[in-house]
Amino acid sequence: MNIEDCFYLGRVTKPWGVKGQVMMFLDVDSPEEYLGLDSAFVEVKGQLVPYFFHIDNLNGNKAVVTFEDLTPEQVNALVGHSLYLPLDLLPKLEGNKFYFHEVVGFRVIDDEKGDIGTLEQVIEYPAQPLFQIVKNGVEVLIPVIDEVIKKVDREEKTLYIAAPNGLIDLYLGDINN
Repeated sequence: MNIEDCFYLGRVTKPWGVKGQVMMFLDVDSPEEYLGLDSAFVEVKGQLVPYFFHIDNLNGNKAVVTFEDLTPEQVNALVGHSLYLPLDLLPKLEGNKFYFHEVVGFRVIDDEKGDIGTLEQVIEYPAQPLFQIVKNGVEVLIPVIDEVIKKVDREEKTLYIAAPNGLIDLYLGDINN
């Protein structure tokens, strides 16, 4: 399994108790959807290694976990390591909700300026993620906020937006002239 075929689930954060359990932080919107999870890939020295476990307790995004067939020392060695799951295990989103990786490559249509290019990537800054769109070699950065996103058309691979007034002109000039 390659990391490109997976999504980041969270991290093993610290040892828990004296029975070889650990605390995991699940970096997901709905941790309860992962209650039945019995395995994940742990990134170890740049490789994804499958591990089996069961979740003993879930409190918000924090889970107390017992790994199968590992000594407490082996479990403690996993502290600080990232957890991944295959992309096909992501819950399906509908409507205007999307995963960032899902819309890369989509054509972007602004309600005022029309076709403004192809979504190359979503840049995840701490304060605000940004769409990085490229048109004729020029980069356009658009904030990823609900007010901007009007429609996600998965069949046509098109993202319809309403960019803030004047933002596109800063990058492309008046593209309608």
